[in-house]
Amino acid sequence: MRWACILLPQLALDGVLRGCADPSKPLVMLTGTRQRRVLKALNPAARALGLRPGQALSAAQAISNDFAMVEHEPVQIERWHHFLAAWAYRFSSHVSLDYPRVLMMEVESSLGLFGPWAQFEARLRGELTALGFRHRIVCAPNPLAARVLANVTDGLLVTPAGLREAVARLPIARSGLPPDIVTAFTRMGLRTLAHVMALPRDGVARRFSAQVWQHLERLLGERGVALNCYSPPDQFDQRIELNFDVESHQALLFPLRRLTADLGAFLAGRDCGVQRFTLHLQHAEGEPTRVPVGLLSAEREPAMLFEVARGRLEQLQLGAPVQAVRLLARDLPTFTPAHRELFDERPQQSLPWEQLRERLRARLGDDAVHGLCSTPDHRPEYAWKAEAQGHDQLAPTTLLRPGWLLSQPLPLREEDISILAGPERIESGWWDGEDVRRDYYRIETRAGQRGWAYRPAGGQGPLLLHGWFA
Repeated sequence: MRWACILLPQLALDGVLRGCADPSKPLVMLTGTRQRRVLKALNPAARALGLRPGQALSAAQAISNDFAMVEHEPVQIERWHHFLAAWAYRFSSHVSLDYPRVLMMEVESSLGLFGPWAQFEARLRGELTALGFRHRIVCAPNPLAARVLANVTDGLLVTPAGLREAVARLPIARSGLPPDIVTAFTRMGLRTLAHVMALPRDGVARRFSAQVWQHLERLLGERGVALNCYSPPDQFDQRIELNFDVESHQALLFPLRRLTADLGAFLAGRDCGVQRFTLHLQHAEGEPTRVPVGLLSAEREPAMLFEVARGRLEQLQLGAPVQAVRLLARDLPTFTPAHRELFDERPQQSLPWEQLRERLRARLGDDAVHGLCSTPDHRPEYAWKAEAQGHDQLAPTTLLRPGWLLSQPLPLREEDISILAGPERIESGWWDGEDVRRDYYRIETRAGQRGWAYRPAGGQGPLLLHGWFA
Protein backbone atom coordinates (compact mmCIF):
# COMPACT_ATOMS: atom_id res chain seq x y z
CA MET A 1 0.00 0.00 0.00
CA ARG A 2 0.96 3.64 -0.35
CA TRP A 3 -0.08 6.37 2.08
CA ALA A 4 -0.01 10.14 1.62
CA CYS A 5 0.30 12.40 4.64
CA ILE A 6 -0.98 15.96 4.20
CA LEU A 7 0.33 18.01 7.10
CA LEU A 8 -1.50 21.30 7.75
CA PRO A 9 0.94 23.33 9.89
CA GLN A 10 -1.20 26.50 10.11
CA LEU A 11 -4.69 25.01 10.03
CA ALA A 12 -6.27 27.39 12.54
CA LEU A 13 -4.69 30.50 11.05
CA ASP A 14 -5.49 29.48 7.46
CA GLY A 15 -9.11 28.91 8.46
CA VAL A 16 -9.30 32.49 9.76
CA LEU A 17 -7.47 34.00 6.77
CA ARG A 18 -9.92 32.37 4.37
CA GLY A 19 -12.65 34.58 5.81
CA CYS A 20 -10.64 37.80 5.49
CA ALA A 21 -11.25 39.99 2.48
CA ASP A 22 -7.57 41.03 2.58
CA PRO A 23 -5.43 38.23 4.11
CA SER A 24 -2.24 40.21 3.43
CA LYS A 25 -2.94 42.53 6.37
CA PRO A 26 -1.19 41.69 9.70
CA LEU A 27 -3.19 39.25 11.81
CA VAL A 28 -2.35 37.30 14.99
CA MET A 29 -4.11 34.54 16.92
CA LEU A 30 -4.20 34.85 20.71
CA THR A 31 -4.24 32.22 23.44
CA GLY A 32 -3.45 32.05 27.14
CA THR A 33 -5.14 33.37 30.27
CA ARG A 34 -6.88 36.70 30.62
CA GLN A 35 -3.96 38.02 32.64
CA ARG A 36 -1.32 36.95 30.09
CA ARG A 37 -2.31 36.87 26.44
CA VAL A 38 0.19 35.18 24.13
CA LEU A 39 0.59 35.12 20.33
CA LYS A 40 -0.24 31.59 19.19
CA ALA A 41 0.11 32.05 15.41
CA LEU A 42 0.54 34.92 12.97
CA ASN A 43 0.60 35.51 9.24
CA PRO A 44 3.68 36.67 7.26
CA ALA A 45 2.57 40.32 7.39
CA ALA A 46 2.55 40.18 11.20
CA ARG A 47 5.97 38.53 11.23
CA ALA A 48 7.27 41.39 9.09
CA LEU A 49 6.36 43.75 11.94
CA GLY A 50 8.78 41.91 14.22
CA LEU A 51 6.18 39.77 16.02
CA ARG A 52 6.90 36.14 16.91
CA PRO A 53 4.86 33.15 18.15
CA GLY A 54 4.96 32.79 21.93
CA GLN A 55 5.39 36.53 22.41
CA ALA A 56 3.27 38.24 25.04
CA LEU A 57 0.53 40.48 23.67
CA SER A 58 1.82 43.42 25.70
CA ALA A 59 5.29 43.01 24.18
CA ALA A 60 3.80 42.74 20.68
CA GLN A 61 1.74 45.92 21.18
CA ALA A 62 4.89 47.70 22.34
CA ILE A 63 6.38 46.94 18.90
CA SER A 64 3.30 47.76 16.84
CA ASN A 65 -0.45 48.22 17.11
CA ASP A 66 -1.06 47.77 13.39
CA PHE A 67 -2.41 44.22 13.47
CA ALA A 68 -5.77 42.50 13.88
CA MET A 69 -6.40 39.95 16.63
CA VAL A 70 -8.54 36.82 16.69
CA GLU A 71 -9.03 34.17 19.35
CA HIS A 72 -7.48 30.74 18.91
CA GLU A 73 -10.43 28.31 19.03
CA PRO A 74 -9.74 24.53 19.06
CA VAL A 75 -13.34 23.93 17.93
CA GLN A 76 -12.62 25.75 14.67
CA ILE A 77 -9.53 23.61 14.11
CA GLU A 78 -11.66 20.47 14.35
CA ARG A 79 -14.23 21.97 11.99
CA TRP A 80 -11.66 22.75 9.31
CA HIS A 81 -10.05 19.35 9.84
CA HIS A 82 -13.36 17.64 9.04
CA PHE A 83 -14.03 19.98 6.12
CA LEU A 84 -10.72 19.02 4.49
CA ALA A 85 -11.41 15.35 5.18
CA ALA A 86 -14.65 15.72 3.21
CA TRP A 87 -12.63 17.28 0.40
CA ALA A 88 -10.05 14.46 0.48
CA TYR A 89 -12.78 11.83 0.40
CA ARG A 90 -13.20 12.44 -3.33
CA PHE A 91 -9.69 11.09 -3.91
CA SER A 92 -9.67 8.11 -1.54
CA SER A 93 -12.20 6.07 0.40
CA HIS A 94 -9.62 5.58 3.18
CA VAL A 95 -9.13 8.97 4.85
CA SER A 96 -8.11 9.19 8.49
CA LEU A 97 -8.14 12.04 11.02
CA ASP A 98 -6.33 10.10 13.75
CA TYR A 99 -3.34 12.48 13.68
CA PRO A 100 -3.90 16.14 14.69
CA ARG A 101 -3.72 18.67 11.82
CA VAL A 102 -3.07 15.82 9.37
CA LEU A 103 -5.02 14.15 6.56
CA MET A 104 -3.89 10.58 6.05
CA MET A 105 -4.96 9.05 2.73
CA GLU A 106 -4.44 5.63 1.21
CA VAL A 107 -3.55 6.49 -2.40
CA GLU A 108 -2.36 3.25 -3.96
CA SER A 109 -5.85 2.46 -5.23
CA SER A 110 -6.35 6.04 -6.44
CA LEU A 111 -3.40 6.24 -8.81
CA GLY A 112 -5.22 4.32 -11.54
CA LEU A 113 -7.86 7.05 -11.62
CA PHE A 114 -5.83 10.21 -10.97
CA GLY A 115 -2.60 9.28 -12.72
CA PRO A 116 0.95 8.72 -11.42
CA TRP A 117 1.93 10.13 -8.04
CA ALA A 118 3.64 13.23 -9.43
CA GLN A 119 0.48 14.22 -11.29
CA PHE A 120 -1.76 13.28 -8.37
CA GLU A 121 0.37 15.24 -5.91
CA ALA A 122 0.29 18.34 -8.12
CA ARG A 123 -3.52 18.15 -8.19
CA LEU A 124 -3.72 17.85 -4.40
CA ARG A 125 -1.42 20.82 -3.94
CA GLY A 126 -3.29 22.93 -6.48
CA GLU A 127 -6.67 22.34 -4.85
CA LEU A 128 -5.34 22.88 -1.32
CA THR A 129 -3.77 26.16 -2.41
CA ALA A 130 -7.02 27.25 -4.04
CA LEU A 131 -8.85 26.43 -0.81
CA GLY A 132 -6.36 28.58 1.10
CA PHE A 133 -4.55 25.98 3.24
CA ARG A 134 -0.78 25.70 3.52
CA HIS A 135 0.47 22.14 3.54
CA ARG A 136 3.29 19.61 3.33
CA ILE A 137 2.82 16.30 1.53
CA VAL A 138 4.82 13.11 1.92
CA CYS A 139 4.08 9.69 0.45
CA ALA A 140 5.40 6.49 2.08
CA PRO A 141 4.57 2.75 2.22
CA ASN A 142 2.87 3.03 5.66
CA PRO A 143 0.95 5.82 7.42
CA LEU A 144 3.26 6.27 10.42
CA ALA A 145 6.34 6.67 8.23
CA ALA A 146 4.53 9.23 6.07
CA ARG A 147 3.42 11.15 9.18
CA VAL A 148 6.86 11.25 10.80
CA LEU A 149 8.71 12.08 7.59
CA ALA A 150 6.34 15.02 7.06
CA ASN A 151 7.84 16.55 10.20
CA VAL A 152 11.14 17.15 8.45
CA THR A 153 10.50 17.35 4.71
CA ASP A 154 7.99 18.15 1.97
CA GLY A 155 7.36 16.54 -1.41
CA LEU A 156 9.13 13.27 -0.54
CA LEU A 157 8.13 9.99 -2.20
CA VAL A 158 9.49 6.94 -0.36
CA THR A 159 9.49 3.52 -2.01
CA PRO A 160 9.49 0.27 -0.02
CA ALA A 161 13.13 -0.25 -1.00
CA GLY A 162 14.16 3.16 0.30
CA LEU A 163 12.03 3.19 3.45
CA ARG A 164 14.70 1.96 5.86
CA GLU A 165 17.22 4.55 4.67
CA ALA A 166 14.67 7.38 4.93
CA VAL A 167 13.68 6.34 8.46
CA ALA A 168 17.30 6.01 9.54
CA ARG A 169 17.99 9.65 8.64
CA LEU A 170 15.22 10.96 10.89
CA PRO A 171 16.42 13.12 13.83
CA ILE A 172 15.57 11.66 17.21
CA ALA A 173 13.71 14.83 18.20
CA ARG A 174 11.38 14.54 15.16
CA SER A 175 10.91 10.79 15.16
CA GLY A 176 7.60 10.64 17.02
CA LEU A 177 9.05 8.98 20.15
CA PRO A 178 7.83 10.17 23.59
CA PRO A 179 9.66 13.25 24.96
CA ASP A 180 11.27 11.39 27.87
CA ILE A 181 12.77 8.77 25.56
CA VAL A 182 13.96 11.47 23.16
CA THR A 183 15.70 13.23 26.08
CA ALA A 184 17.35 10.01 27.21
CA PHE A 185 18.64 9.18 23.73
CA THR A 186 19.91 12.74 23.27
CA ARG A 187 21.86 12.56 26.53
CA MET A 188 23.42 9.32 25.28
CA GLY A 189 24.73 11.24 22.25
CA LEU A 190 22.28 9.69 19.76
CA ARG A 191 21.07 12.13 17.11
CA THR A 192 19.27 10.04 14.45
CA LEU A 193 17.26 6.85 14.35
CA ALA A 194 20.18 5.21 12.55
CA HIS A 195 22.14 5.44 15.83
CA VAL A 196 19.26 3.78 17.72
CA MET A 197 18.85 1.08 15.11
CA ALA A 198 22.57 0.27 15.39
CA LEU A 199 22.30 -0.43 19.15
CA PRO A 200 21.92 -4.01 20.43
CA ARG A 201 18.24 -4.71 20.69
CA ASP A 202 18.56 -6.56 23.99
CA GLY A 203 20.35 -3.62 25.57
CA VAL A 204 17.72 -1.12 24.45
CA ALA A 205 14.96 -3.47 25.68
CA ARG A 206 16.55 -3.61 29.17
CA ARG A 207 16.87 0.17 29.54
CA PHE A 208 13.73 1.32 27.76
CA SER A 209 10.17 0.14 27.36
CA ALA A 210 9.01 -2.02 24.48
CA GLN A 211 7.43 1.11 22.98
CA VAL A 212 10.75 2.08 21.35
CA TRP A 213 11.10 -1.01 19.16
CA GLN A 214 7.38 -1.19 18.50
CA HIS A 215 7.57 2.36 17.17
CA LEU A 216 10.55 1.49 14.97
CA GLU A 217 8.80 -1.61 13.63
CA ARG A 218 5.75 0.49 12.70
CA LEU A 219 7.97 3.02 10.95
CA LEU A 220 9.64 0.27 8.95
CA GLY A 221 6.35 -1.42 8.09
CA GLU A 222 7.12 -4.55 10.11
CA ARG A 223 4.15 -3.99 12.41
CA GLY A 224 0.72 -2.87 11.23
CA VAL A 225 -0.86 0.50 12.01
CA ALA A 226 -4.63 0.57 12.53
CA LEU A 227 -6.42 3.83 11.60
CA ASN A 228 -10.03 4.91 11.88
CA CYS A 229 -11.64 5.77 8.55
CA TYR A 230 -13.47 9.03 8.09
CA SER A 231 -17.10 9.04 6.96
CA PRO A 232 -18.47 12.28 5.43
CA PRO A 233 -21.55 13.90 7.00
CA ASP A 234 -24.97 13.91 5.38
CA GLN A 235 -25.28 17.70 5.27
CA PHE A 236 -23.14 20.80 4.72
CA ASP A 237 -23.20 23.47 7.42
CA GLN A 238 -20.60 26.22 7.37
CA ARG A 239 -20.46 29.75 8.75
CA ILE A 240 -18.23 32.77 8.14
CA GLU A 241 -18.16 35.47 10.77
CA LEU A 242 -17.55 38.96 9.40
CA ASN A 243 -15.15 41.40 11.04
CA PHE A 244 -17.60 44.30 10.80
CA ASP A 245 -21.27 45.03 10.24
CA VAL A 246 -22.19 44.64 6.57
CA GLU A 247 -25.06 46.67 5.16
CA SER A 248 -24.67 46.10 1.40
CA HIS A 249 -24.98 43.10 -0.88
CA GLN A 250 -21.63 43.83 -2.49
CA ALA A 251 -19.73 43.27 0.75
CA LEU A 252 -21.43 39.89 1.19
CA LEU A 253 -20.15 38.54 -2.13
CA PHE A 254 -16.71 37.58 -0.79
CA PRO A 255 -17.99 35.31 2.02
CA LEU A 256 -20.68 34.00 -0.34
CA ARG A 257 -18.08 33.04 -2.95
CA ARG A 258 -16.00 31.30 -0.28
CA LEU A 259 -18.98 29.38 1.09
CA THR A 260 -20.16 28.20 -2.32
CA ALA A 261 -16.62 27.14 -3.23
CA ASP A 262 -16.44 25.11 -0.01
CA LEU A 263 -19.84 23.63 -0.77
CA GLY A 264 -18.64 22.60 -4.23
CA ALA A 265 -15.55 20.91 -2.72
CA PHE A 266 -17.71 19.12 -0.16
CA LEU A 267 -20.13 17.88 -2.84
CA ALA A 268 -17.30 16.65 -5.04
CA GLY A 269 -15.90 14.71 -2.07
CA ARG A 270 -19.26 13.00 -1.45
CA ASP A 271 -19.87 12.58 -5.20
CA CYS A 272 -23.29 14.21 -4.94
CA GLY A 273 -25.02 17.46 -5.84
CA VAL A 274 -27.24 20.02 -4.18
CA GLN A 275 -30.73 21.08 -5.23
CA ARG A 276 -31.74 23.30 -2.32
CA PHE A 277 -29.75 25.20 0.28
CA THR A 278 -30.35 28.14 2.57
CA LEU A 279 -28.30 31.23 3.39
CA HIS A 280 -28.69 32.50 6.96
CA LEU A 281 -27.72 36.15 7.35
CA GLN A 282 -27.12 36.58 11.06
CA HIS A 283 -27.61 39.93 12.78
CA ALA A 284 -26.68 41.34 16.18
CA GLU A 285 -30.30 41.07 17.31
CA GLY A 286 -33.32 39.14 16.17
CA GLU A 287 -33.71 36.07 14.02
CA PRO A 288 -31.40 35.49 11.05
CA THR A 289 -32.64 36.43 7.59
CA ARG A 290 -33.19 33.26 5.57
CA VAL A 291 -32.50 33.25 1.83
CA PRO A 292 -33.68 29.95 0.28
CA VAL A 293 -31.95 28.94 -2.94
CA GLY A 294 -33.45 26.27 -5.18
CA LEU A 295 -32.25 24.73 -8.44
CA LEU A 296 -34.15 22.77 -11.05
CA SER A 297 -31.66 19.90 -10.92
CA ALA A 298 -28.78 18.77 -8.75
CA GLU A 299 -25.63 20.83 -9.34
CA ARG A 300 -22.19 21.13 -7.74
CA GLU A 301 -20.26 23.60 -9.91
CA PRO A 302 -19.08 26.37 -7.52
CA ALA A 303 -19.45 29.11 -10.14
CA MET A 304 -23.08 28.17 -10.81
CA LEU A 305 -23.90 27.89 -7.09
CA PHE A 306 -22.39 31.33 -6.52
CA GLU A 307 -24.28 32.97 -9.39
CA VAL A 308 -27.63 31.51 -8.31
CA ALA A 309 -27.13 32.49 -4.67
CA ARG A 310 -25.92 35.92 -5.73
CA GLY A 311 -29.05 36.51 -7.80
CA ARG A 312 -31.27 35.57 -4.85
CA LEU A 313 -29.26 37.73 -2.48
CA GLU A 314 -29.43 40.82 -4.68
CA GLN A 315 -33.24 40.72 -4.62
CA LEU A 316 -33.24 40.93 -0.82
CA GLN A 317 -33.58 44.14 1.16
CA LEU A 318 -31.33 43.96 4.22
CA GLY A 319 -33.31 45.00 7.26
CA ALA A 320 -30.30 45.06 9.60
CA PRO A 321 -26.48 44.86 9.34
CA VAL A 322 -25.11 41.35 8.80
CA GLN A 323 -22.48 39.99 11.18
CA ALA A 324 -22.14 36.42 9.88
CA VAL A 325 -23.20 34.30 6.91
CA ARG A 326 -24.13 30.64 7.27
CA LEU A 327 -24.79 28.19 4.44
CA LEU A 328 -26.84 25.11 5.23
CA ALA A 329 -27.48 22.36 2.66
CA ARG A 330 -29.45 19.25 3.64
CA ASP A 331 -30.84 18.19 0.27
CA LEU A 332 -27.89 16.38 -1.34
CA PRO A 333 -29.24 14.13 -4.13
CA THR A 334 -27.23 11.99 -6.50
CA PHE A 335 -25.37 14.04 -9.09
CA THR A 336 -25.30 12.99 -12.74
CA PRO A 337 -22.83 15.01 -14.83
CA ALA A 338 -24.25 16.59 -17.95
CA HIS A 339 -23.36 15.05 -21.29
CA ARG A 340 -20.44 16.82 -22.91
CA GLU A 341 -18.93 16.55 -26.37
CA LEU A 342 -15.30 15.54 -26.68
CA PHE A 343 -14.57 18.85 -28.39
CA ASP A 344 -16.57 21.72 -26.95
CA GLU A 345 -17.94 23.82 -29.81
CA ARG A 346 -19.49 26.37 -27.48
CA PRO A 347 -17.97 29.87 -27.93
CA GLN A 348 -15.55 30.75 -25.17
CA GLN A 349 -17.55 33.69 -23.81
CA SER A 350 -20.96 31.99 -23.78
CA LEU A 351 -22.48 30.28 -20.76
CA PRO A 352 -23.54 26.63 -20.57
CA TRP A 353 -27.30 26.27 -20.80
CA GLU A 354 -27.64 25.01 -17.19
CA GLN A 355 -25.78 28.02 -15.79
CA LEU A 356 -27.70 30.48 -17.99
CA ARG A 357 -31.02 28.90 -16.99
CA GLU A 358 -30.31 29.19 -13.26
CA ARG A 359 -29.01 32.74 -13.63
CA LEU A 360 -32.20 33.80 -15.43
CA ARG A 361 -34.36 32.16 -12.76
CA ALA A 362 -32.40 33.91 -10.01
CA ARG A 363 -32.74 37.31 -11.69
CA LEU A 364 -36.26 37.08 -13.16
CA GLY A 365 -38.00 34.74 -10.75
CA ASP A 366 -38.81 31.04 -10.63
CA ASP A 367 -41.87 31.37 -12.89
CA ALA A 368 -40.15 33.41 -15.60
CA VAL A 369 -38.18 30.52 -17.12
CA HIS A 370 -39.78 27.21 -18.00
CA GLY A 371 -39.62 24.42 -20.51
CA LEU A 372 -42.30 22.68 -22.57
CA CYS A 373 -43.82 19.29 -21.90
CA SER A 374 -46.17 17.36 -24.17
CA THR A 375 -49.57 16.10 -23.02
CA PRO A 376 -51.68 13.30 -24.55
CA ASP A 377 -54.22 15.54 -26.28
CA HIS A 378 -54.87 16.04 -30.00
CA ARG A 379 -56.16 19.61 -29.59
CA PRO A 380 -53.18 21.88 -30.44
CA GLU A 381 -53.82 24.37 -27.61
CA TYR A 382 -53.86 21.51 -25.05
CA ALA A 383 -51.08 19.35 -26.50
CA TRP A 384 -48.37 21.06 -24.44
CA LYS A 385 -47.91 22.77 -21.10
CA ALA A 386 -45.25 24.80 -19.34
CA GLU A 387 -43.07 22.85 -16.89
CA ALA A 388 -40.54 24.04 -14.31
CA GLN A 389 -37.77 22.26 -16.18
CA GLY A 390 -34.85 23.64 -18.04
CA HIS A 391 -34.88 21.26 -20.98
CA ASP A 392 -37.40 20.74 -23.77
CA GLN A 393 -39.40 17.61 -22.97
CA LEU A 394 -41.76 17.60 -25.95
CA ALA A 395 -42.28 14.07 -27.18
CA PRO A 396 -41.23 13.39 -30.78
CA THR A 397 -44.04 13.09 -33.32
CA THR A 398 -44.33 12.23 -37.00
CA LEU A 399 -47.05 14.85 -37.52
CA LEU A 400 -46.00 18.23 -38.85
CA ARG A 401 -46.85 20.88 -36.30
CA PRO A 402 -45.99 24.61 -36.19
CA GLY A 403 -43.34 25.88 -33.81
CA TRP A 404 -45.32 29.03 -33.03
CA LEU A 405 -48.93 28.57 -31.96
CA LEU A 406 -51.02 31.75 -31.74
CA SER A 407 -52.94 32.41 -28.54
CA GLN A 408 -55.97 33.48 -30.59
CA PRO A 409 -56.66 32.29 -34.18
CA LEU A 410 -56.72 35.08 -36.79
CA PRO A 411 -58.98 35.15 -39.90
CA LEU A 412 -57.27 34.98 -43.30
CA ARG A 413 -58.25 36.30 -46.70
CA GLU A 414 -58.48 33.46 -49.19
CA GLU A 415 -56.91 35.47 -52.03
CA ASP A 416 -53.66 36.01 -50.06
CA ILE A 417 -52.84 32.35 -49.45
CA SER A 418 -52.41 29.03 -51.21
CA ILE A 419 -53.20 25.66 -49.65
CA LEU A 420 -50.25 23.21 -49.63
CA ALA A 421 -51.81 20.23 -47.82
CA GLY A 422 -54.93 19.17 -45.97
CA PRO A 423 -57.40 18.80 -44.62
CA GLU A 424 -56.35 17.00 -41.41
CA ARG A 425 -59.36 16.57 -39.18
CA ILE A 426 -59.06 16.90 -35.38
CA GLU A 427 -62.08 15.96 -33.27
CA SER A 428 -61.50 15.81 -29.51
CA GLY A 429 -62.39 17.28 -26.10
CA TRP A 430 -65.92 15.97 -25.60
CA TRP A 431 -65.05 14.86 -22.04
CA ASP A 432 -64.24 18.34 -20.64
CA GLY A 433 -66.74 20.51 -22.47
CA GLU A 434 -64.10 21.98 -24.83
CA ASP A 435 -65.07 19.86 -27.83
CA VAL A 436 -63.43 20.86 -31.15
CA ARG A 437 -64.13 19.67 -34.72
CA ARG A 438 -61.69 21.24 -37.14
CA ASP A 439 -60.14 20.67 -40.56
CA TYR A 440 -56.50 21.87 -40.60
CA TYR A 441 -54.55 22.96 -43.71
CA ARG A 442 -50.93 23.84 -44.35
CA ILE A 443 -50.87 27.18 -46.16
CA GLU A 444 -48.36 29.56 -47.71
CA THR A 445 -48.74 33.34 -47.99
CA ARG A 446 -47.63 35.52 -50.92
CA ALA A 447 -44.54 36.48 -48.85
CA GLY A 448 -43.52 32.82 -48.56
CA GLN A 449 -44.56 32.33 -44.94
CA ARG A 450 -45.96 28.94 -44.12
CA GLY A 451 -48.72 28.56 -41.57
CA TRP A 452 -51.30 26.22 -40.10
CA ALA A 453 -54.97 27.21 -40.49
CA TYR A 454 -58.32 25.57 -39.95
CA ARG A 455 -62.05 25.95 -40.50
CA PRO A 456 -64.91 24.13 -38.75
CA ALA A 457 -65.18 20.51 -39.87
CA GLY A 458 -67.29 20.22 -43.01
CA GLY A 459 -67.87 23.98 -43.09
CA GLN A 460 -67.19 26.55 -45.76
CA GLY A 461 -66.25 29.54 -43.59
CA PRO A 462 -62.98 31.53 -43.73
CA LEU A 463 -59.72 29.93 -42.70
CA LEU A 464 -58.45 30.84 -39.23
CA LEU A 465 -54.66 31.06 -38.81
CA HIS A 466 -53.57 29.02 -35.75
CA GLY A 467 -49.78 28.91 -36.04
CA TRP A 468 -46.62 29.59 -38.05
CA PHE A 469 -43.99 27.12 -39.16
CA ALA A 470 -40.35 28.09 -38.75
